[in-house]
Amino acid sequence: MSSATVETTKGPPAAVAGKKTGTKTETELLTGSQILLKALSDEKVDLVFGYPGGVVLGLYDDLFKASTPFRHVLVRHEQGGTHAADGYARATGKTGVVLVTSGPGATNTVTGIATAYMDSIPMVIFTGQVPAGLIGNDAFQEADIVGITRPITKHSYLVKKVEDLEQVVHEAFFIARTGRPGPVLVDLPKDMLCAKSKYKGKKQIAIKGYSCSQNGTVKRIAEAAELLSNAKRPLIYAGGGIVLGEASDELRALAVKTNIPVTTTLMGLGTFPESNAQALGMLGMHGTWYANMAISECDVLLAVGARFDDRVTGRLDGFSLKSKKIHIDIDPSCLNKNVNVEIPIQGDVKTILPDLTRMVRKPETEEWWQTIWQWRKEHPLRYAKSEKIISPQFVIEKVSEVTGGDAIVVTDVGQHQMWSAQYYKFNHPRSWLTSGGLGTMGYGFPAAMGAAMGRPERTVFCISGDGGFQMTTFELATAVEHKVPVKVVVLNNGYLGMVRQWQEMFYGQRYSSSHLASGNPDFVQLAQSYGAVGLRATTPDQVMPVLQQSMETSDKPVVMEFMVAEEENVFPMVPAGAALTEMVDTD
Repeated sequence: MSSATVETTKGPPAAVAGKKTGTKTETELLTGSQILLKALSDEKVDLVFGYPGGVVLGLYDDLFKASTPFRHVLVRHEQGGTHAADGYARATGKTGVVLVTSGPGATNTVTGIATAYMDSIPMVIFTGQVPAGLIGNDAFQEADIVGITRPITKHSYLVKKVEDLEQVVHEAFFIARTGRPGPVLVDLPKDMLCAKSKYKGKKQIAIKGYSCSQNGTVKRIAEAAELLSNAKRPLIYAGGGIVLGEASDELRALAVKTNIPVTTTLMGLGTFPESNAQALGMLGMHGTWYANMAISECDVLLAVGARFDDRVTGRLDGFSLKSKKIHIDIDPSCLNKNVNVEIPIQGDVKTILPDLTRMVRKPETEEWWQTIWQWRKEHPLRYAKSEKIISPQFVIEKVSEVTGGDAIVVTDVGQHQMWSAQYYKFNHPRSWLTSGGLGTMGYGFPAAMGAAMGRPERTVFCISGDGGFQMTTFELATAVEHKVPVKVVVLNNGYLGMVRQWQEMFYGQRYSSSHLASGNPDFVQLAQSYGAVGLRATTPDQVMPVLQQSMETSDKPVVMEFMVAEEENVFPMVPAGAALTEMVDTD
């Protein structure tokens, strides 16, 4: 949706609450700040991540005085707040909420908003704005945040009229969480927050021109069922839309009935249990050999809640050339966007998959499975183990072991992200949180903090690199203050690892500005300085004891530094511009 500006004049004059006129009592008038807080309560918001500043001080004063059912968490940087709200949303399925001031407060949210937009995460971001009469005058701490974020929000509002605020807030939440989810920004001028109006109460939302088809068409679903039923080499390619659509059970039901192998995208990990024999793991640039070969050799490809992005497809003119394709997605703009398909089905995967399961017959897949098992035997995920040097893959395997595969795992971006996707065994949805579309370094720790606040009953691990963790380390202060027991795994190889790997493979081993070791802090002492627990492992035999010790701490974050092999690479790897069949399997 495009951005919208709600124009206005000044709000109505203030009235005394409960003032009698004859025999009638007038409805109480509330300030814009009070209306906003009441609307958030009506939306059943339970957590807000924020940072105060000049134009929202009145709002924060009302927040101080009001009795609200939600908790406000003071973060240490607005970017950390948006990532925390993002992690909260991914872990809980609810809408994340952010509250910041104008100017730099608003612009500091941009990276977090873009991260959420690329991965379709429901968030509502409230930004302060200078008084309406000063907009466009280069006033102190003024920024056109609606214009700045227009390409990275699902919708935007600049609310100048206090009478419109209540409806705008409810619309913002409705838009953020329906259809293909995404972030919505609401810009709040200071004078509008001070003006007064009546609060009318939440009503059913109906937005002209905004609708989401939920059911697909019976004809298309029947065609898809028939194509799958007659396939000899079928494959299910499941994406993050399964998580967002709460359709993991429906996916499993289809896979079990048909005995079709399942491969997942980076964002789809956990939608189909890795413990199931039908799971082929992740596909794409760093996917398993057998998943990439399966997608290249299948004769029918069912893509569900995925968008055929470049990290999955590799070179488009070499992608799954032998298959007829079915694509189910709630966003019609994703259908036939990157890859042309024979049967596009627009709608909600949770609604469509049961219909498809009911109509489909079990295809003959015995020979297909024999081929896949042979690929698995010949090209398993593997790495060189050492008794002296810690392999980063070994650390991930031990994290999976110590948690029983039942933790929420949040990563930053880089080599550790890919190793986590490969070697942690995910069996549940909303257990894997990572910045997939934007690839945001610094995402991991604040997102893990938000996830742990939203799901305090679950163990949360943040797996990061020494580069990414330093980008948002300051949120340790927030986590310590609120006693958030995130377990942080820092794989310290002294490099920007993925940058170094590309420089090794494609730039003649010229490690330009990618070496960090000499400038890294002592991560153990850094953690302790914030009041967190700091631990370190330097040899493989220390890895498990350190992880087990972290599991014993329940009232503060634990930062574990693992001194891993400096020049370990992520394999398999599909080089940029190559087809999936052109994988590099080892050094």
